[in-house]
Amino acid sequence: MADIDKSLPNVGSPQDLPENDIQEEVVTDEVVETGGPVEITDEEDGGATIDFDPSQTNIDAGEDHFANLNELLPEDDTDAIGNQLQSDYMEYKLSRAEWERTYITGLELLGFKYENRTQPFQGASGATHPVLAEAVTQFQALAYKELLPADGPVRTQVMGTSSPQKEQQAQRVKNFMNYQLMDQMSEYEPEFDQMLFYLPLSGSTFKKVYYDDLLGRAVSKFIPADDLVVPYTATSLDDAEAVIHVVKMSENDLRKQMYAGFYSDIELTKPTGTVTNELKEKEREIEGVQKSQKTDPLYTILECHVNLDLEGFEDVG
Repeated sequence: MADIDKSLPNVGSPQDLPENDIQEEVVTDEVVETGGPVEITDEEDGGATIDFDPSQTNIDAGEDHFANLNELLPEDDTDAIGNQLQSDYMEYKLSRAEWERTYITGLELLGFKYENRTQPFQGASGATHPVLAEAVTQFQALAYKELLPADGPVRTQVMGTSSPQKEQQAQRVKNFMNYQLMDQMSEYEPEFDQMLFYLPLSGSTFKKVYYDDLLGRAVSKFIPADDLVVPYTATSLDDAEAVIHVVKMSENDLRKQMYAGFYSDIELTKPTGTVTNELKEKEREIEGVQKSQKTDPLYTILECHVNLDLEGFEDVG
């Protein structure tokens, strides 16, 4: 939007001019550098209405708003940004090491895994009181019943004065959203159920809802707390200066995303698979699964949601 200068000529205040010398303002239609014509209409209250086509507005960068900045920035800049974000991730993760150790201890106290003890003698029996496991499963069952009823989790409320038309519209919105969640998004219910199990153990869990180009629909994924890393100073995701999601992805899925344009098409090197995560191993023990030696190692992707002040894009929204 362009600023319209409707002030008098800079020759003093109106009181300093003779009555006959006060100039009338003249506003004409003009073309501002927005890529299309701008129509300006004077209003009776002294204001002005500016009418133009937003779709004709040119962005200084000359690129689409959703363009991949990695394709636009020099490689030296992207390498520096990537190294800095990886360094920040390691710092954030190190700051919560005590929480991870406490979480691992809590998982061990569930008593879901049978242990063949050798101390104080071979075959000694050990007992773990199931009070924690019972509390977790009871919370999961009660929360599931309240948050995911049989007719769907979505409820609607009419704001303002109610009318038959608004009530019918609210019912249509409710039915459609429940259809999307419970029928179209096949992963919503099982991942929601899994999230409710981990919530009382870790204290926080997250749902990630986004549009998947490969599936052609919205998806809803459960994100464990150990896969979401934020700065230790953050009190919520809203005021966090960085939100980093640790994504594990197979080579096949990664290449699909690269082909779809979601990730930049780069040459991949085989992941080493040597990095161990004690917390992940403990969670797999609780679930009763074990990684096979023949399983191809997964790629670890740090999906960083940050605000960056990039040179050349300072004024691009």
